[in-house]
Amino acid sequence: MAIEVRIYRPGKSAMQSGPGGLARAWVLEPELSEAKLPDPLMGWAGSGDTASQIRLTFPTREAAIAYARRQGYDYRVDNEPARRQKPKSYADNFRSDKREFGRF
Repeated sequence: MAIEVRIYRPGKSAMQSGPGGLARAWVLEPELSEAKLPDPLMGWAGSGDTASQIRLTFPTREAAIAYARRQGYDYRVDNEPARRQKPKSYADNFRSDKREFGRF
């Protein structure tokens, strides 16, 4: 039975303001073979599947796919969602027609 892996590009964390760091890398993670259950003593979520601890990063999607093929893994590639950028201008903060919410 071949290991199933997922290849994707993660989104930005809440602490990132720009498109840098790990958000540009592609990640290869194995699919979970068993569900995570809460530990009866501590309440932490965990499972007996040690493969869930593996997370490999690659600079490109092609490199991650090539690695999965070399290892004989069944892989699934999740395409990254389209990034929408809102054009922003500092001068917009001082527009006279700006609508303000929360003011009484």
